[in-house]
Amino acid sequence: MGKLKFCANVSWMFKESPFLDRYGLAAKAGFNGVEAAWPYEFSIDELIAAKNAANIDQVLINTGCSESLGHAADYNKVQKFRDELSLGIKYANALDCKRVHVMAGFRHPEAVTTKAMATYVENLKYAADELQAHGLTGLIEPIQNKTMKNSYFINTSVEAMQVLELVNKPNIKYQLDFFHVQLMEGNLTDIVRSTFPKIGHIQLSQVPKRNEPSTAGEIQYSYIFDLLEILGYDGWIGCEYTPATTTVEGLEWYTNYMSL
Repeated sequence: MGKLKFCANVSWMFKESPFLDRYGLAAKAGFNGVEAAWPYEFSIDELIAAKNAANIDQVLINTGCSESLGHAADYNKVQKFRDELSLGIKYANALDCKRVHVMAGFRHPEAVTTKAMATYVENLKYAADELQAHGLTGLIEPIQNKTMKNSYFINTSVEAMQVLELVNKPNIKYQLDFFHVQLMEGNLTDIVRSTFPKIGHIQLSQVPKRNEPSTAGEIQYSYIFDLLEILGYDGWIGCEYTPATTTVEGLEWYTNYMSL
């Protein structure tokens, strides 16, 4: 059996079926964990029922929503950020989910960058303390700005490492998404090695179409998997990709890896 552990992102995968059914479909496909971006349109009871029926772990949820991608770096919406964080913690606790992606939000052209960064750092420090009280880990993720209409607040691993140094909280870690790193920086081997002590979660998809890791593209995932195994990565890897055809048809890569 492969040494790495993967979780299905049910916000991206199994979209042929209603959201709550995707927990069971992920389990049927052989996954032991799932991640979900913003499950807040469903009640906690509904999510717990879906999770328990599938006998699967909830690995990760995000703060904020898809429209704003969070508010941690918005100095005009500190209370909204805190409200979103509080809701995220409530859901995480109920779902026994140990990782919360604390989303920064977009970079507003009219905002004062230094003030926004100071707000981001202070909000992450606040989040660290709130999360720590519940035994949770917060994650920050740089998101590419090559194809997005609005630029996310941090875009590169260098920025993420600078933020983590300023926050200086052990339960705030780096969420490395290979799709974003490849588009913005490339140099995957050195970035994985240099950021490895700070990595709290990983996500993958192929570049440029964001399909399965086995599809044609810029990243050779057999090499990436070997690298992560050599480094001893024991965290989760989220499958945040759009299936090229159907989810199940595209899972041959996962079946093959798990049979190694």
